[in-house]
Amino acid sequence: MDIGRYSGILKYVVKSIIKIISLLIAVSILSFVLVSASPVDPVRAYIGEVGMANMSVENLAKLEAYFGINTPPIERYWNWFTGFVQGDMGSSLLYRQPVASVIHVKFMNSMVLMTTAWIFSGLLGFLFGIIAGLYRGRWIDKAIKGYSLLIASMPTFWLALVLVMIFSVWLQILPIGLSVPIGVNAAEVSILDSIKHLILPALTLSVIGIANITLHTREKMIDIMGEDYILFAKARGKSNLSIIRHHALRNILLPAITLQFASISEIFGGSVLVEQVFSYPGLGKAAVSAGLSGDAPLLLGIAVISAALVFFGNLVANLLYGIVDPRIRRGSAYE
Repeated sequence: MDIGRYSGILKYVVKSIIKIISLLIAVSILSFVLVSASPVDPVRAYIGEVGMANMSVENLAKLEAYFGINTPPIERYWNWFTGFVQGDMGSSLLYRQPVASVIHVKFMNSMVLMTTAWIFSGLLGFLFGIIAGLYRGRWIDKAIKGYSLLIASMPTFWLALVLVMIFSVWLQILPIGLSVPIGVNAAEVSILDSIKHLILPALTLSVIGIANITLHTREKMIDIMGEDYILFAKARGKSNLSIIRHHALRNILLPAITLQFASISEIFGGSVLVEQVFSYPGLGKAAVSAGLSGDAPLLLGIAVISAALVFFGNLVANLLYGIVDPRIRRGSAYE
């Protein structure tokens, strides 16, 4: 294997990983500073008002030492950071569990939601973009373009509320929220019940995420359909399906996939609002709850893990650019 052909990409991957690590450290520092500046007392948030009234001076001093109330900020950050690197993210004040355990459960719930929405938004957006570009200027193109522009300017939480009103309140065919039926043990929940509770949140995220991939694919399709080899294929009597399959698809697929990976940050940002509206027990809702209750360890852990997820999506998107652009494959664009 010729290593020289991939030296540019290998250098880029190493530089990107170093950059991601640096950015994650910067995110952790900034998050720690912001959380430390919060007026919420972690000891009071942990034991409550009644506990504070009944707490002895000795026990209160032990809790303050545990949370590092009187510890210098730099030392407190270093203690948290070294523990985080070793896998100890602290204990959640809200859930009374290790932060790593809480994030694991919430992250898996969010991944199911975001992955479902991410896949459907990519597939539908890609399909709509092909159709709109193929029938440029016709009514179907105008309808898809108008829909995409409308959705792109629509607030996520507003769309979520509209879907709840239609499918849960008026039609009563889908549950209002949560991830499982109310009053049912999680071990007894069937796959069908989980899917029914997933539909509305995933539909909301999918609808919001369709716009960008649709508009991008449409413009790319229009450019390709104006190429000489496409006009020659049409002159030979080839059908639109044959032209898309043998000529257009290879030119629009990779850019669309690249854009889709770059949209991970948008999907994650939208999931915070969607989970809050539907009371879906994911990472976004846990972050909001941690912020409102002053759960600093959980909030810091979610901030760093979320940033890592977004940075990873951007890294994959940039690497896919290397597949699309031959200059990047040769390494010239990475120098």
